[in-house]
Amino acid sequence: MANKKSLGKNTFYNTLKSVFSIIYPLITFPYISRVLMAENVGKVNFGNSIISYFTLAASLGVSTYAIRECAIVRDDRNKLSKTASEIYSINIISTIVAYVGLAITLIFAHSLDNYRTLIIIQSTTILFTSLGADWINTAMEDFRYITIRTVAMQLVALVLMFIFVRQPEHYIIYAVISVVSSSGANILNIFYRKKYCSIRFTRHMNAKKHLPSIIVLFSSMVAQTIYTNSDITMLGLMKGDYEVGLYSTDVKIYNLLNSICASITWVVVPQLAEGFAKKDYDKVNSLLSYAANFLIVLGLPCLVGINVITKSLIYLIAGEEYLPAAGALNILSVSLFFSFISGWMGNMIMTPAGRYNVSFRSSIVSALVNVLLNFVMIPKWGIYAAAFTTATAELVGIFMKMPYVDKRIHLIKPFEMLKAPVVGSLLILVSGVFCNHFINSYYMIAIVTVVCSSIVYLLVLLLMKDKFAFGLLNPILNKLKGRLKK
Repeated sequence: MANKKSLGKNTFYNTLKSVFSIIYPLITFPYISRVLMAENVGKVNFGNSIISYFTLAASLGVSTYAIRECAIVRDDRNKLSKTASEIYSINIISTIVAYVGLAITLIFAHSLDNYRTLIIIQSTTILFTSLGADWINTAMEDFRYITIRTVAMQLVALVLMFIFVRQPEHYIIYAVISVVSSSGANILNIFYRKKYCSIRFTRHMNAKKHLPSIIVLFSSMVAQTIYTNSDITMLGLMKGDYEVGLYSTDVKIYNLLNSICASITWVVVPQLAEGFAKKDYDKVNSLLSYAANFLIVLGLPCLVGINVITKSLIYLIAGEEYLPAAGALNILSVSLFFSFISGWMGNMIMTPAGRYNVSFRSSIVSALVNVLLNFVMIPKWGIYAAAFTTATAELVGIFMKMPYVDKRIHLIKPFEMLKAPVVGSLLILVSGVFCNHFINSYYMIAIVTVVCSSIVYLLVLLLMKDKFAFGLLNPILNKLKGRLKK
């Protein structure tokens, strides 16, 4: 594989970042859910669901488009500076428009009066994200910097959270700290990105070139956001803060697992964009197979694991009050499986190839299906309906993309990818059933199952000589060897 060493390191750093992004909420959410209680957790998540629409309007699909366009010209600093500045300028204008829309909404939507302060605080993520232009670091494959910066900000936020969030009414303080954790580090990018190019606001945005693709991507992301966030928004309007609090617990777990598995996307997209641009299908197939292998090795045990310790996982993360959310999480695990496939087809095939219209049509149909089913089903079945409609929308997205996958694209040795992960996942299932049968404590079931399953799964991968597992562990092994030699 071209640039295999770089790809392995990038995967290692991005996976490390995703792991810390999982550890962070695993530490904070059990604390926050118990301190703030379900109602205030519901308020924070409802506010985030409202902000997500304006965040989308501000982002305008720029990030995905910018990574592809900047990756193609990244070897020429002048061209990179020109391209990045044009896209950045479009993003700044869209951010201003988004804030105007948010101000109008907060003035005239009286149903949001009780959430106004919360939403204003949460909206600062929009400004930080746009100014940071983090997409340039991804296009340049600087995952080491991204990882160090992200982990550092999470540690700062963790300390602040334990110091300042002590009572249920501190949910506003929690919102401020969440902004620091998720977007505060973007300010550092304003200075750091100068090592790659000079990004500045320009009136010469080359809108004719950029806007058509950006608008299609934006429209696609609008549809995706609607069917991602409409569940929480509609639950809040139809069922109230309590059910939002329950369901948001499931969604947090769902998003944590999805994010670590989807992290491979940003590692391979810059090189995939180059491969598609040069019509180098050997490189494209190699990268897509690498990404699929990543999804199988990490995704399959996650899918099995959350189903064997569902209640224990919820109890460990959120507490006994949230146990009614267990059934919906089982349904969301099906959605997670569909999301892996849909994401691989959309984010790693259609987008790097510049086939934005395919993703757009798929997202529109999926969103319509999700919203319509939500209207019909949520009033009667609540969080179970929300989970079911999400899974249905993901499945629809797969069927919409399948006919457009280039016939020259194929996976390399798919059986070899599946062999060890399938055996390892079956042993995880056995471990989970055994622990659930013989252990009574939810805490111990979760801890013992996760520890034992992780050890067993890793041993299976090593004993069956899974090539991907060895490749992922190489950076660690090489560093250990280097230190031993010293």
